[in-house]
Amino acid sequence: MFDIGWSELVVIAVVALIAIGPKELPAVLRTVGQYMGKIRRMASEFQGQFQEAMREAEMADLKKSVDEMTDVAKGFSDFDPLASVKKEVDSFTADPLATTSTASASPEAAAPDTPAPMSSDATIPQSSPAIAPEAPQPQPEAKAETASETTGGTTPPKSGGAPGSGA
Repeated sequence: MFDIGWSELVVIAVVALIAIGPKELPAVLRTVGQYMGKIRRMASEFQGQFQEAMREAEMADLKKSVDEMTDVAKGFSDFDPLASVKKEVDSFTADPLATTSTASASPEAAAPDTPAPMSSDATIPQSSPAIAPEAPQPQPEAKAETASETTGGTTPPKSGGAPGSGA
């Protein structure tokens, strides 16, 4: 509290002994001690009241936060995700062709332009970069024979080259 060392206390005691006198010094020291006790009691009472006010303010803040948490918790007490899922499943099983308002009920309702999913045992044609050989074309021999019979029986010889190659 005060920064008084032993040397200062000795100086104060000597001055008090000379100024007050040795006869009245014990009564003065007793009175000073009583006043110091009263001052300390008042200071501790003030500190106690101040700490009590701080605890009350802290408790009010805690009470306020607890009340906010209980209000939020009441909102969660009505939350039942299983009931909402059960209701959607029941509505879907009752009328599977009906569309529901929620997109999570059926994927078809969410995206009507997307193709329906295929089963796992369906085969998907594989596209390869190689060119597939052409299917053999039927030869118009029957028409050629009938045409040769009508023109005199001569048919032009077949060439092994591609058409338009000139060979």
